[in-house]
Parts: sequence; structure tokens; C-alpha cells
Amino acid sequence: MAIILGIDPGSRITGYGVIRQTGRKLEYLGSGCIRTSVDDLPTRLKLVYAGVSEIITQFQPDVFAIEQVFMARNADSALKLGQARGAAIVAAVNADLPVFEYAARQVKQTVVGTGAAEKAQVQHMVRALLKLAASPQADAADALAIAITHCHMNQNAVRMGNSKLTLARGRMS
Repeated sequence: MAIILGIDPGSRITGYGVIRQTGRKLEYLGSGCIRTSVDDLPTRLKLVYAGVSEIITQFQPDVFAIEQVFMARNADSALKLGQARGAAIVAAVNADLPVFEYAARQVKQTVVGTGAAEKAQVQHMVRALLKLAASPQADAADALAIAITHCHMNQNAVRMGNSKLTLARGRMS
């Protein structure tokens, strides 16, 4: 049994999703968004860090999974996203959690079946896979999809003879 915290990072909205994996069974524990409404970036990063730290304290996850940085159209936006990711990762590392990173296309491929899936498709599949009464908010659904991807990757590693995924410089290898 493992509790997985998935994070969809953002400097304004950071989605989170928490699931429990028992064998092949996935159980929804919680999800939501950390919203930062202040204008200055340092304060937003502080709020992301504090919010993720609070979620870790509340749910006591065993594993932390986060979306990898992707190249945005705007370099400034990509830098801010990277800084928000960093704030979330530091919260996880401070709690001694192993950190795994997954590309957005890999998450969509795992959950929906295509790496080019739309947000609504991810929401629908997360709702179906976790047997939820309603679709979670888009950023929370993305975070849950990241946690689900970690479960599937971990199951595949076990099937292939690796008892655990290994970390190399903070990335799954």
C-alpha cells in the first residue's frame, strides 16, 4: 500500500491529487488547488511551498510525483513554472519524500491513451478510473492523473522485475 501525492505545478494555480494504491486498486483520498492571488512571484512561491507542505502533513504521502517542465511559448512563463515546481519539490524533499517526474504527454498517454489528449478527456478518465461522482477541477484532475501515472509506472517496474523505481538526480530512471 502506498499513498501518492501528485502535483500539477503553476505559479498561480497548483493542482494536487492524493490517491492510495493497494495492489492494482486505486482509491481517491483528496484533491484541490493551491491558488495564489498575489502579484509578486516570491510570495506566490512561498504560498506554493506552504500549501504543498500542508498537504504533505495532512495526507502523509509515501511518494511525490510531479509534472516535468515543458517548453512554453513564453520563456518568462516557463521560468515561473519552473520556480513553482522547485518550491513544490523542496516541500517534498524537506519531508523526505522520493520525487518522481513525468512528462505531460506520458501522463496523458497513460490515463487517456493518447499523448495529445485534451484537459476534458483527462478529467473524464480520472473520474472514471477513480470512480468519482463528478469530474475534479482541471488542475486537480491533472494532478490526480500524475499520481495515477506513477502507480502504473510502478506496477510496470514490479512486473519487469524491479521491486522499486530508482531515482537518478531526482528523475525516474
